[in-house]
Amino acid sequence: MAKNLEYKGQSQSLDGLYPKLADLNAIQHETVHQIDTYFHVTKVKDLPKSGACEPRFKLREVNGWSEGWLIYYERPNQDGSRYSQYQLCEIADPVSIKGLLTVALGIKTIVKKQREIWMFNHTRIHLDTVADLGQFVELETVFRGQTEAEAIDEHQHVKDVLHLDTVEPIAVSYSDLIMQKS
Repeated sequence: MAKNLEYKGQSQSLDGLYPKLADLNAIQHETVHQIDTYFHVTKVKDLPKSGACEPRFKLREVNGWSEGWLIYYERPNQDGSRYSQYQLCEIADPVSIKGLLTVALGIKTIVKKQREIWMFNHTRIHLDTVADLGQFVELETVFRGQTEAEAIDEHQHVKDVLHLDTVEPIAVSYSDLIMQKS
């Protein structure tokens, strides 16, 4: 599975991040409206020795796109930066797949969000407005073509320039937050 280093924090306002993104020389990629349908899944593999990683499985649909993405990932529920392992699969017919997975696994919850995607080297910076939850900033530093130390340094650099020590860290998935509210 692929690996990245993630950080998520809740922000009172994302507006203060725009000048910092300019300071970082981050590049705005796109703004999308996503619907993530999470399905029930249990972990069948042995848990890693570092602690329990929550398995999550979702179908991502993006308004205006005909394809979707199946995303399976494992990430511990902990504040601050943490490793995530994931696997992606592009889906040509997300409506049919959603129907099949709903019957086979059952829907756990649905997360709707607007996501601004910015890039800095190997780090995706997401400015998310999540329905019923608020505003969040999320970093995903992808481990590809650099050493682990280089990836960690880049991740920390982005956190420092964006002053993410001033936002409330979130240890769980948006899906967990939505389910806590219900």
